[in-house]
Amino acid sequence: MSSRLRLLAVTAALTMLGSTVLVGLTSAANAATWAPTATQPLALANATALGAAAPNTPLRLTIGLSPHNRAGLDALIRAQSTPGAPQFEQFLTPAQFTAQFAAPAAAATQVANYLTASGMTAVQIASNRLQVTADATVAQAEAAFHTAIGRFNQAGRTVLANTAAAQVPAALGGVVSGVLGLSTLGAATTPTPTAPKLTGYYPSEFTKVYDATKTGTGVGSTLAIIAEGDLTQTVKDLRTAEKARSLPQVPVSIVRTGIASPDTAGVDEWDLDTQTSTGLAPNLKRLYLYDGTSLSDADLAREINTFVAQDVAQAGSASLGECDLLPYLDGSMLVDDMAFAEAAAQGQTFFASSGDTGSSCPVAPTNGVPGSGPTDTSYPASSPYVVGIGGTTLYTDTADNYQAEIAWNAGGGGTSPVENGGYWQNGVVPTSAALLRGVPDVAFDADPNTGALIYVNGAPLQIGGTSLSSPLALGAWTRMQSDHHNRLGFAAPKLYAIYSAAQTMAPLPPATVPASFHDVVLGGNGLYAATPGWDYTTGLGSWDVNLLDKALR
Repeated sequence: MSSRLRLLAVTAALTMLGSTVLVGLTSAANAATWAPTATQPLALANATALGAAAPNTPLRLTIGLSPHNRAGLDALIRAQSTPGAPQFEQFLTPAQFTAQFAAPAAAATQVANYLTASGMTAVQIASNRLQVTADATVAQAEAAFHTAIGRFNQAGRTVLANTAAAQVPAALGGVVSGVLGLSTLGAATTPTPTAPKLTGYYPSEFTKVYDATKTGTGVGSTLAIIAEGDLTQTVKDLRTAEKARSLPQVPVSIVRTGIASPDTAGVDEWDLDTQTSTGLAPNLKRLYLYDGTSLSDADLAREINTFVAQDVAQAGSASLGECDLLPYLDGSMLVDDMAFAEAAAQGQTFFASSGDTGSSCPVAPTNGVPGSGPTDTSYPASSPYVVGIGGTTLYTDTADNYQAEIAWNAGGGGTSPVENGGYWQNGVVPTSAALLRGVPDVAFDADPNTGALIYVNGAPLQIGGTSLSSPLALGAWTRMQSDHHNRLGFAAPKLYAIYSAAQTMAPLPPATVPASFHDVVLGGNGLYAATPGWDYTTGLGSWDVNLLDKALR
């Protein structure tokens, strides 16, 4: 079944559920002088229409540009992970990527000129020519993209959403892939705090739990966190945690990708991300915090693309997500997947939380409650160029020696209705024959009852969720990167290759699991149960980092 047909089937199901996600496709006739983009009209379920958006309402737009030779890029990513291929571990620089695969400079300039002529300001072409960003008003955007934007009340907040498809003049047809920022909807974070208790682990203690004490400690490596708002307290809390746990101070660079925001609502999330990743890899060369104005899809696209275009961090993580349908409909999935593909070609790995609602996807206002949303996977974990991280409940002895894990009941997982899987999942993921993306790829501790002790506003707080498991994977991968002189590249093909190699003499089922993976065979996340081998709750399982480090040699 095609992605479009799968989308329509899922959309119909969501409409019957009356979910709070964006659902529905409406038809819009294209004028002869207009060409379509991937940005579809949005119809909000369980929302109250408040009328048209005020014409002078400001918008931050991110315009995706169609790449050159996408098939060639995918072939390169495969060759870079194939031992014996001339391109094996020969990663591109941003300049090389731009020259080979980005939109032509003339096309990018044509789009920028059109935005300027439409009255928009702060028009800027990204250095990798995958995006053009601009500030606009609702009136300017509606005229430039032949659309309409409405105001809605949903889950107690006022949001904007385009009620007609975004189009561009015929001369830009095939040049503009999507128009982001016509709606103010986007991803959500879901750190799950509990009262501090003795069963929690300080981040550095996970080093022993996952057998990482004999690997590198991050020397010479860099990593990145996708964040939002005022990060002043996050840096203060990181310094408090480092002092309390006798860890070295990691150099921090904040890279602002939009207008500075005073928002501090996500402090616990960014504390969890930064302290967990650097707690496992304390001797980093540098930690980069990409700081967006909001978590709207348009602002997130800017953050992701800046991480990729700068190419100063070998790996990154985002502990956030949204139902696949929204980024598919508003065009951000197409735009962001292109950036993630560039990251893979440059040898970068991006990790993302699979979500905290089990086999459903995160929706407002019940995000974080297992089974509270429609059956769907969470983006960006569902991107084939991202390593999706699920959740487990961790069991150790009193000396932090690993004993077992079971699938955490709220860990996200399933089959994406709109994303196709990478070739590396073939023969491992049950849906690979139909080219569907199966999530997650791997999993780590996420249960709040066995979660991390994180300093928030100066005091330790026990926190769980896949917001913990994603930076755990990031920190562990960074330790291995430092052992391999930062030449490991995109993680997913190599992880699946190691796993698949163990099946040579024992094809699935049953699975023969390499010693470098902890197979999780108990528990479930709603629709799916943990089983021997890869499953929709914990993927390949968690890592024995020391053994995986050796297997990657």
